[in-house]
Amino acid sequence: MTVEGALRGAAPHLLLDSLRTSLAQLYAATSADLLLVDYGCTTLRPVEPVQAPAGMAHTPVDAGPAGRVFRTQQPYLFRDVGPTATVCLPVTVRGDRFGVLVVGLPADRSGPETTASLARVAETLGHALRVADRHTDLYRRTRRAHALSVAGEMQWDTLPGRACSGPAFDLHAHWEPAYTSGGHLLDWSATERDLVVVVADGAGPGTPAALASTLALMAIRNARRAGLDLVAQASLTDQALYGQYRGRHPLSALLLRIDLATGEAEVVDAGSPTLWRLRPAVTERIDLDRQLPLGMFEDTVYAPQRLRLLPGDRLVFVAHGAGEPTAGGGDEAPDGPVAQALHRVRHRKGADVPRVVVRTLRDTRRVASTSVLVLCLDWRGHGAGSPDGGTGSASP
Repeated sequence: MTVEGALRGAAPHLLLDSLRTSLAQLYAATSADLLLVDYGCTTLRPVEPVQAPAGMAHTPVDAGPAGRVFRTQQPYLFRDVGPTATVCLPVTVRGDRFGVLVVGLPADRSGPETTASLARVAETLGHALRVADRHTDLYRRTRRAHALSVAGEMQWDTLPGRACSGPAFDLHAHWEPAYTSGGHLLDWSATERDLVVVVADGAGPGTPAALASTLALMAIRNARRAGLDLVAQASLTDQALYGQYRGRHPLSALLLRIDLATGEAEVVDAGSPTLWRLRPAVTERIDLDRQLPLGMFEDTVYAPQRLRLLPGDRLVFVAHGAGEPTAGGGDEAPDGPVAQALHRVRHRKGADVPRVVVRTLRDTRRVASTSVLVLCLDWRGHGAGSPDGGTGSASP
């Protein structure tokens, strides 16, 4: 039986057991362990029980062979002392990084061909994990460095994930605090024609904010899945929030739809998180006409605005609950910390940008006590570049 067939037939909580049996038969593997990234994206945590003879400790994402593989998304084979070798492989599905698979092999069975074959196994495991996650708590328990708040639990159960990749784009997101936030809204949907992205500020801390954001998210998805356009999606969500809260929990949001064939983009700015565009020669905030937040008043009328993306453009959405972030200096421009953070990461891969920007902003005095969400969208357009590359060479 193939590894894919074995994983498909395994009980959700026994994926790793099934994988170990298959790897032992096909590759003479002596051990196989799965490290999952925690919710805060700080450590890689082993799924118990661990099989490696020397054990498997929690590993920082910024250190060690497993951390290197998680960051670079490239397999890494290294020789152990003695007749064995270890290969670390990224477990990633459509750009969403789950963790690292660590396999022990006989040294004479290791090599480039085996590493490439095991990399495909790790990708298959990622798809199996995504399905299994609906039927067991094992993998979610593993990802917790400490307890989630109820609001945080609601947020992680409703948001689509942290990344998505397609032929024309790469999308990565990160938010903090990861364990207690609950208020931010994030969603996306891609078809053969377009990509729709929604980012919203939290409606405050805790469970009430999570409830309002969940209602808004369900309303947006309901409208989108009914085939309604971006303006209608905003209007239906506005009505749902106002009908429930009568203006007590407005939500500042930005809705974006990109035509995947042309790069033409439609935007509805309802309040909103800030939107930045990075090109090789410039980092600039895109000035949009801000309209009323969703759910503030009854029957708000929204109007779309237009943008055009060029291959190599990087869009960065920044949502936080503290107004315009400043480092505290009265003479500093309101966008100073954001612009500085974006300039610092302009040459880094899109997967690295949200985490670095979030933590930079939370180090500033005004944003330190609030939640921050950052989404990075790298636009390649059709036929340009490889996934998760740099920002390209578009004209300003």
